Amino acid sequence: MARYDAPSRRSGGQKQNTFFGGAAILAAGILVVKLIGMFYKIPLVNIVGDQGYTDFTNAYNIYAVLLSISTAGLPVAVSKLVSEANAQGRRNQVRRTFLLSLTLFLALGAISFLVMFFKADMLAGMMHDTKAAAGIKALAPAVVCVGCLAALRGYSQGHLNMTPTSISQIIEALCKLVIGLSLAWWLVSKGQPPEAAAAGAIVGVTVGTMAALVYMTLSYLLGRLRESSWSRDVPDAPGTILRDILAIAIPITLSSSMVGIVTVIDSSLVQGQLQRVLLEDPSSWALYAGFVDFAPLESAIAAWKETLATGASATMSALTGQVERELAAGTAQSAAQTLHTTLESIGRSLYGNYGGALNIYNLPISLMAAITASVIPAVSGALTRRDRRGAAQVSGSALRITALLVCPMGVGLFVMGRPIMQLLYPALENDVAGPLLSTLGLATVFVCMMMVCNSILQAYGFVNLPVLVMLLGGGLKIFANYHVVAMPTVGIFGAPVGNILCFSLCLLLDLLLISRVIPRRPRYSQVFLKPLVAAAAMGAAAWAVYGLAIKVLGSVPEGGGAAVVSRTGGAIATLGAIGVAGVIYLTLIIALRAITREDLSLMPKGAAITRLLRL
Repeated sequence: MARYDAPSRRSGGQKQNTFFGGAAILAAGILVVKLIGMFYKIPLVNIVGDQGYTDFTNAYNIYAVLLSISTAGLPVAVSKLVSEANAQGRRNQVRRTFLLSLTLFLALGAISFLVMFFKADMLAGMMHDTKAAAGIKALAPAVVCVGCLAALRGYSQGHLNMTPTSISQIIEALCKLVIGLSLAWWLVSKGQPPEAAAAGAIVGVTVGTMAALVYMTLSYLLGRLRESSWSRDVPDAPGTILRDILAIAIPITLSSSMVGIVTVIDSSLVQGQLQRVLLEDPSSWALYAGFVDFAPLESAIAAWKETLATGASATMSALTGQVERELAAGTAQSAAQTLHTTLESIGRSLYGNYGGALNIYNLPISLMAAITASVIPAVSGALTRRDRRGAAQVSGSALRITALLVCPMGVGLFVMGRPIMQLLYPALENDVAGPLLSTLGLATVFVCMMMVCNSILQAYGFVNLPVLVMLLGGGLKIFANYHVVAMPTVGIFGAPVGNILCFSLCLLLDLLLISRVIPRRPRYSQVFLKPLVAAAAMGAAAWAVYGLAIKVLGSVPEGGGAAVVSRTGGAIATLGAIGVAGVIYLTLIIALRAITREDLSLMPKGAAITRLLRL
């Protein structure tokens, strides 16, 4: 493992680790992982269909919550404490911190495994998707493996050595791609239902975590052999270290877990509201009439109503209660059970389109992990050395670089939502998935900036503030989606609204807190103004280029009407618009001097890039 050294000139020309050097390595790894993930999830959606992908998503959301509870805060705590101990030259403190954290990971991972495996049916029912139970069980062993992985990755990142983390993530993604996708395809080819294929795809995730754990363990052992084992420092008592770990990990875990918990609650509410409105308000059917056959639902509702007592209300609560009583009594398939299955099937189809849009929306968010993982150890190390100016420089640069990255991503998704979904997910309904992605694009900017702000606050020791902020934002998200999705004229198209309201509120509060509690905070106009101007111009260019390309590539049918564009023509138009937009954005960023000399000084080869750009 590479040892962290204070940023100063050292004899012999030894290179120091830089903040964005580690971030660049981690970002490159994450980018590769996400590209592999695209080759995994895009075919997966097209193989298992919208219903199977809903089963996959629901199982994975449950896994994500238990995973964040057992692993979210501990890697950050480990990296922070390891970074501080390294800055003080305390090698024995580093080793004891790692071993104690690994013990905690194993204990929490084992508890999460037991919950997922033995309570899978209950968790699936909570998500209004009984077909997700097999996938939840298939993911259960992965929680234990990922717990150990998190400890090893936190140890490595505490040394500002991001390479093992990146390689392990690539191994994990490749196993998921090859094994998961192959199993899903094989099960579908054998005539298995979508939920079985989804569970097969999830097996690839579990195998991937096992393979990644083997690599990280070997990397750790080899790193220990290269390190000097001799050190004179006396480590703190185990109880003291555990208190330090938990003092950092618990608030961060609560903050991180809030995202997953809110996602699960929101997913359950959205799917439940979709099914309730479809049953109780047939006027909502008009919203999906172009791609959903409502004849089976209409027949199932009529059959069920005939079984109701005179004057009884035909509500979702009445249906759910009746189905639960019948299942408990072992009653054969009834009108109530048929209706419940039909509603669940339509709900799975609609939510599957939303899940496809979320895949693209999550790509920029995942890339932010590179910056957030580097902020905390870099700032903590600087503060330990009493280098407040260096800590402020890293924090300001992290905000500026994040804004430079996420503004074009958010605007691009908003402008090109329909073309991107049509290009990547032909199996989905573009009239549903496209508008959903466009709306989610707006939320991308807010959530990515919020993540970096949270890391800055945590690095400065304000670990409880992000938790309170997320509680407020999560409550707003759940409240908004519960009511908006229930509107018959909005339905599934209202699902992203909560994301925008939640994360915009969180970002606003985070920026306010940073301006009040952190010294030398950057000027927000310098952070946001230039990236937003460049992104707006880029978005206009993408919209214009795509529209022009469609007109050129389209062919008008003999009977007249709108131009028809082939799939190949649509792909050319989409990729061409994205390419032109990217060139325009980079040109504007350089012309507007949106990136500073100080930002580049934290990057590898920063001096050379500065000279090239003449900053």
